[in-house]
Amino acid sequence: MATAQLTASSISVSARNLSSLEGLRASNVKFASFKPAGGFALSQRPYRCLVVKAATVVAPKYTSIKPLGDRVLVKIKTVEEKSEGGILLPSSAQTKPQAGEVVAVGEGKSIGKTKLDISVKTGARVVYSKYAGTEVEFDGSSHLILKEDDIIGILETDDIRDLKPLNDRVFIKIAEAEEKTAGGLLLTEATKEKPSIGTVIAVGPGPLDEEGNRKALSVSPGSTVLYSKYAGNDFKGSDGANYIALKASDLMAILS
Repeated sequence: MATAQLTASSISVSARNLSSLEGLRASNVKFASFKPAGGFALSQRPYRCLVVKAATVVAPKYTSIKPLGDRVLVKIKTVEEKSEGGILLPSSAQTKPQAGEVVAVGEGKSIGKTKLDISVKTGARVVYSKYAGTEVEFDGSSHLILKEDDIIGILETDDIRDLKPLNDRVFIKIAEAEEKTAGGLLLTEATKEKPSIGTVIAVGPGPLDEEGNRKALSVSPGSTVLYSKYAGNDFKGSDGANYIALKASDLMAILS
């Protein structure tokens, strides 16, 4: 895994805070001066500094990555560095990408005695779960190695509303949160209760059984459903509406 060292020409810290550095992975660097709060000074002596971990870097001598089993290699979509209004975003405000292009796939997996190929092909644009996979730096770009089951769906446009869910995933338009309490008080964004009701926009083909056959989901587009409150991955559509993609097992009921 790549590392980046934090260094400085001078630094001032409280002596009682030095104990917080103990036990951290470190390397020796030499500071021009080091001045604790006690009034004494240390100069030209090595001190152990913090090391920040980043994504795993694949050395240039390796020219390809071949995923194994049901794993997929995805080239991560570049993070937007500016807002729609042209304002430069700091790293903390940049949205972590959840989309990319499939550049390599594994040989598939076995269910019972049936061998199943990966359902996505090289070149497909996919959306994946937010915290899935292992990030690697390869060929000058950021990539992600993840399991096929971590892929939510295929997205051929830049509009999340066109998402085509895979396997047992369901794509839902979330009902709007209540703007007022029962007593008529206006709710702020922070106090609005997160809704867990929505309308199904699209469904995947269903999970595979041990014989490799698809089992259709029990919901269909247009159904109004109740789902687990903190399940799935949230998205913002170009229409300003909120959407969520989750597994069919996270659905609790059909409302009518």
